[in-house]
Amino acid sequence: MAQRQDSDSVISAGYDAERSISLFETDEPASGIDRVRSAVSLTKEAARAISITAIEAVREGALFMGVIGNRGQLVNPFRHIDAAIWTEPDVPDDMTETAYDYCEELTRREAGNFYHSFKYLPNLERRAIMAYYAFCRRADDIADGDYEDVFPGGSTDEPESVDYRSKIELLSPGRPVVERSAYNDKMSQLFYYRKKLSTAYGDITSTDPIFMAMKDTVETFGIPRQLLDDMVSGMEDDFHRNRYETFEDLYSYCYRVASTVGLVCIEIYGYDDQRAREYAESWGVFMQLTNILRDVAEDAERDRIYLPLDDLARFGITEEDVKSGKELLKHPGWKPFVDEYIERCEGYREKAFKLLPMLDRSSRYSPAAMASFYTSILKKIQKRDGDVFTERIQLSKTEKMVFAAYVYVRYRFLAL
Repeated sequence: MAQRQDSDSVISAGYDAERSISLFETDEPASGIDRVRSAVSLTKEAARAISITAIEAVREGALFMGVIGNRGQLVNPFRHIDAAIWTEPDVPDDMTETAYDYCEELTRREAGNFYHSFKYLPNLERRAIMAYYAFCRRADDIADGDYEDVFPGGSTDEPESVDYRSKIELLSPGRPVVERSAYNDKMSQLFYYRKKLSTAYGDITSTDPIFMAMKDTVETFGIPRQLLDDMVSGMEDDFHRNRYETFEDLYSYCYRVASTVGLVCIEIYGYDDQRAREYAESWGVFMQLTNILRDVAEDAERDRIYLPLDDLARFGITEEDVKSGKELLKHPGWKPFVDEYIERCEGYREKAFKLLPMLDRSSRYSPAAMASFYTSILKKIQKRDGDVFTERIQLSKTEKMVFAAYVYVRYRFLAL
């Protein structure tokens, strides 16, 4: 790989550093890589727009076809549009509602535990949360799955895409940890994903139903773009790093892929106390740390170890031990490591539950249900002495229903 360049010289090659957005007041300047990422935008001049006459046909198709195909599959109601944007100042309400329908159906099919925590929210908040879930789901599907996001007119070899991923690679620590063709393809898709995200903050609208719904959500709830950009950055980080030396390193990753989710959610739920941000950040860290412990075996098979290496080393556990699967259960240091790890998780869990009294009663159920589901998973791991190898730790459908009913009654109707 070419020697890394000074961040300012990279930025001067074509990205406007002044477009960087900060969520919190800080005296620290944005890093070079963050400025590259936050400068990505889509303009009227850079993409083909759908014509005014074509929009009428699209509206009729959306109204009569909906988002479920004749074989019960989820379908993009705007899939026949070969243009990237809609330039009229206002998108017709029926199109926006159809876009939300698409996000809700996607969530129902793919959200698992999350869907049960979303469905009892007030209508406005429920639709917004499901649009946001769809945004996160598709980004994850691109980065960690085989989903191919189509951007009209975009390609892996398009000069702007090549320029973007070249800058990100130069500013990232180490070489990409995925095969080169996969790296180019996925980084290109996430570049165009950022392009579509920029339309939620501009005067044009993406013809992708997820971003059409997200634009309405962003405008309704005032969600800062940096939170959404950071989540996509966390997905990109997975292409550049598959080991974490310290917990501090891991925390930064957890913030991007999970704490930003908590911070977006509370913007939708609504809060009055500024401490809610701190607790929402902890809520995300708690759930991500739980995910990491549950998925140790699956991640190790893909040569990914998210557990902090220095913490493992204190218990005499090596990378090869983690990759050994069930053999790790025989290691004398594994159970003590898991006990300490779970204790750390529970510290973030305690802070996460402090968030609930700061939210309106109508919205408390959703984060309470999610935290309760993950608490149960953590308890199962501890009860099994850290055996996350024999079978995947998860809740049964009956357990989900019982937890959902209990949490709904407690946090919707009873005093905390």
